[in-house]
Amino acid sequence: MSMVNLDMVFAGAQTVVSQDELMARLKSGKQLNIKFGVDPTRPDLTFGHMVVFNKLRQFQELGHRAILLIGDHTATVGDPSGRSAERPQLTKEEVNDNAKTYLAQAFKILDRDKTVVRRNSEWFSKMTFDDMLLLARKMTVARMLERDDFEKRYKANVPISIVEFLYPLMQGYDSVALEADVELGGSDQLFNMLVGRVLQKDMGQAEQCVLSMPLLVGLDGVKKMSKSYDNYISFNDLPGDMFGKIMSISDEIMWVYYGLLLGATADEINEKKALHPMIAKKTLACLLVAKLYDRETADRELENFENVFSKGEIPREMPTFSLKSLSDSAGDTNIVNLLASTELLSASRNEIRRMIEQKALKIDGEIMDNISYFLPADVRDNVVIQYGKKVFIKIIR
Repeated sequence: MSMVNLDMVFAGAQTVVSQDELMARLKSGKQLNIKFGVDPTRPDLTFGHMVVFNKLRQFQELGHRAILLIGDHTATVGDPSGRSAERPQLTKEEVNDNAKTYLAQAFKILDRDKTVVRRNSEWFSKMTFDDMLLLARKMTVARMLERDDFEKRYKANVPISIVEFLYPLMQGYDSVALEADVELGGSDQLFNMLVGRVLQKDMGQAEQCVLSMPLLVGLDGVKKMSKSYDNYISFNDLPGDMFGKIMSISDEIMWVYYGLLLGATADEINEKKALHPMIAKKTLACLLVAKLYDRETADRELENFENVFSKGEIPREMPTFSLKSLSDSAGDTNIVNLLASTELLSASRNEIRRMIEQKALKIDGEIMDNISYFLPADVRDNVVIQYGKKVFIKIIR
């Protein structure tokens, strides 16, 4: 393997364990098992996942076997990484419904023909209680409390359930079951991935190398991008929504996105910094929309964005919402209930009321600041409601 390829493997990585070992395996010419696991806790993959998917795709391009592990069993437990409290428990039905959408999204980045898809229910559903007790003996409470999130919760007297202690063991055992040579993940997964090395060594396997990637900052510019924090961009976002969300990030965060999502080098980022920030951000949005859709769609959304935000026009295309199932007994529809029911907003009803009172709502271009306003039952088709700067909805009867 050339030094250029080796540079590509390590580019952007935050932690590599062990780098010398991984280099030796890469140079051996052996096809390696590269593992990346995702828990289907919600239906959407996010741009935070894309950081690791990009790295997995690089390993595919070098001829290695990408193993995409759907954590349908671990998702029912809930990953405690980075959490200040226990995750809500999901049912198997919820997990399976979410998992159905994951593959179509993942193959927007990965090469379908070079990807092996596995589910960890394949082995965990066959385990007995005695098997789990044997696995639990592999780790001490003291070692678990070395994790930063567990340590903080323990010192703050925040409860830690035994099942949360089991999660790193389950993720580690996945590596044993798959005979992983390399595991990829976000930096918050480092402890869990190192547990995989411990279990593999204990069970007579070669220890996997671990490559962790930085966590992508979410739209709020503070916390990591996460479905739990509702600060994410989804693979499944409509192109216009995706474009608008990317344009909403700060100029500082923009350069991080260039590096982690598009693999831009320091020199390439410096070239972009010579541009006006708005031009650089539009370029970023176009490239990312094209990555998940196509270039034609990206160009259309750029034109649409410029028409709406630079020229004050309404977009040519927007989601529609039917009033048929929403009207009250008189046939009219309260504007707050309408906006909350579209599911296009992450805001609560109280937040929607505040926005309306602050004159952030327009109906066919006219400001509406009355939270008690009812859209009449005989309203004409194609009324356009604008909420804030980015959300446009076309109303149909």
